[in-house]
Amino acid sequence: MEQSPQVGDRITDKSASPDDSTVRDWIGPGAFKHWARLQNWIEEFYPGVFAPEWLYGGKKRGWSLRYKKTKAFCTFVPEYKRLSAVVVLGRAERERFEERRYVWRSQLVKLYDEAKTYPDGKFLTIAISSADDRHDVTELLTMKRPPPSRG
Repeated sequence: MEQSPQVGDRITDKSASPDDSTVRDWIGPGAFKHWARLQNWIEEFYPGVFAPEWLYGGKKRGWSLRYKKTKAFCTFVPEYKRLSAVVVLGRAERERFEERRYVWRSQLVKLYDEAKTYPDGKFLTIAISSADDRHDVTELLTMKRPPPSRG
């Protein structure tokens, strides 16, 4: 008997990468609104910069949608009934984060402080359930890679 999905479970059917309707059904309409708004934000502020790519991380990690040019920009992780975004902060980004430490929301600073630092950076996994969470992600991404100027 197959067990029903728990909050936070990943999409693990590796037969095909998920499409929008699969993602919407999995994360729910509220989280999907944030998913779509973040995608639109990236397309608007970084036109033609990223080609999002679905990655399958195995049975445990499931599918995620990565935005990358030469270095990873961010990764969207569709989880059952929720959405998370992973933003990796390298050394320079961590210095910029620290310079603005008292400007960030306390939840984000706590997440930052608790995240382990690896040789390739600090991996922040931000659960997005509000416009404030989404704003934190867009602020981090803007800090990580300023949008190209719109000339």
